[in-house]
Amino acid sequence: MIRPIFFCLTALVAATVSAQAPASPPPGHDHGVEIPGLKKELFAGITADDLLRPGSEPGSVKVTLVATFNAANYGMNFNGYSHGKAVLTVPVGTKVHVTFINPSPVPHSAIVIDRPDTKKLQVPEPWFPGGATPKHLTGQTMGKSEFSFVADEAGEYALACGFPSHAVAGHWVALTVSAEAKVPTLQFGDQPAKEVK
Repeated sequence: MIRPIFFCLTALVAATVSAQAPASPPPGHDHGVEIPGLKKELFAGITADDLLRPGSEPGSVKVTLVATFNAANYGMNFNGYSHGKAVLTVPVGTKVHVTFINPSPVPHSAIVIDRPDTKKLQVPEPWFPGGATPKHLTGQTMGKSEFSFVADEAGEYALACGFPSHAVAGHWVALTVSAEAKVPTLQFGDQPAKEVK
């Protein structure tokens, strides 16, 4: 008797998820059902391309990180990307202005860390001075914050969620600070990197 009920419930859940999931998600996205409770007005009009834009002054860039942009990686994503599948590359010495938005009731934050630190349950202090949201270990809910830093050391970094265990669960995008790069570039998954102009 339990087995038929279990199979009926499994079929019902699968049908519900299938009906709610988008028909054809963009490349590099693993969408599921919609995340409940999001204040969507906080990120209306923002796209994945807003991860990296030119800054208002020479030698600067503007980064917009939206936590829980969609249901990819169970909501632990920035602008729909996780596990470093979006790569932001900037030349050494670039001033980076970050706007962090969390429309979710679940706490999230943003911090620049050395890329190997994404494998730690607890992330350290920011790699670059000023490179984190306030209270990056406890996070914030349903709000915005801003921070800026100078990417003055070449290396492989991550813009990660600093809330304990979120980075290790994939809540990060890659940040490469390059001595060879002449202009900032943005790359999604296996697609070619594109110049940010």
